[in-house]
Amino acid sequence: MATDKGPETITLPWASDFHCHLRQGTMMETVTPMVEQGGVRTVLAMPNLTPPLTKTQMALDYGKQLQKLAPNVHFILTLYLNPDLTPEEIAKAAASGITAVKVYPSGVTTNSDWGVLDLKQYYPTFAAMQEHNMVLCLHGECPSDSEKGICILNAEERFLATLQELHREFPKLRIVLEHATTKAAVDCVKSLGDTVACTITAHHLHITVDDWAGQPHHFCKPVAKYPTDRDALREIAVSGHPRFFLGSDSAPHPRKAKQGEKPAAGVFTTPLLIPLMATLFDKLGCLDKLEGFVSTNGRNFYQLPPATTSDGSITLTRTAGLQVPDTYVVQGSAANADGEPDTIVPFMAGAQLAWSITSTH
Repeated sequence: MATDKGPETITLPWASDFHCHLRQGTMMETVTPMVEQGGVRTVLAMPNLTPPLTKTQMALDYGKQLQKLAPNVHFILTLYLNPDLTPEEIAKAAASGITAVKVYPSGVTTNSDWGVLDLKQYYPTFAAMQEHNMVLCLHGECPSDSEKGICILNAEERFLATLQELHREFPKLRIVLEHATTKAAVDCVKSLGDTVACTITAHHLHITVDDWAGQPHHFCKPVAKYPTDRDALREIAVSGHPRFFLGSDSAPHPRKAKQGEKPAAGVFTTPLLIPLMATLFDKLGCLDKLEGFVSTNGRNFYQLPPATTSDGSITLTRTAGLQVPDTYVVQGSAANADGEPDTIVPFMAGAQLAWSITSTH
């Protein structure tokens, strides 16, 4: 049934999230089962654990933990770029089914202390990745440096020359610029070849700098930028461009870590991901483009089989208002000083969403 507002229900194949942090310990045990709750059954799991996933066997063991917690979900495994990730280790990883390697410039975000200072030293590793058809996932920011005029508002734009150089040096290497936040990043990716793609998060499609300044639960890295940047992200997301797709960068932290003197970077969207996306695409009048962005485009780039409703589906229904919970309890966490367990505050806590998942198959 449709109204003047558009359809009242939509049915999509299970979505794919090509950038998600599932953590470890009690946090992992809490958030991993929420992946399906958010309408997703394919997830690229980030490797910035403590310690990071730097070896093939470490990633495989992590995948087994995740699979036990969410047996219906396909987890795409990644490694953390580091000096031990030699061409020989890349060959081993590829043979073991590991898909991607994640680059964290040193110090730019959560658990990036083991990150990279000079990418050129890894060119032999990138050449091996190109040979074995792996994907290079880039956290596309330069570390802040006031002497060089780099801060969190221009760190992404300053990184784009590195992306262009990597593409020139390794034209057949599939590269993903992760969680783009600027018009400059969108324009850069569009200008490059078919082996370069870009993920965009749900939260960066919703917010600008004013929404995280003074609001720690909307603070993430890279930070949301200006309204013109958000407009560029929205425009490319609903355009159907095949090299732009959903990567939530959902990154849960305990409430106390987000509300401390130095708030942790990360926004939590996992259990509400596709309702968030449907609400936005409906607002933009582009519900017909939703499936491409949350499923088709990313699966094509990662060379996965197409997702079809015959393989399983989610049905979303327009609602009077799906209220985002104020918090989620971290199951099994130790009580804090007040005798309460840890909680996670989700993105847009307390807000009303226009769409909810009403059935799954």
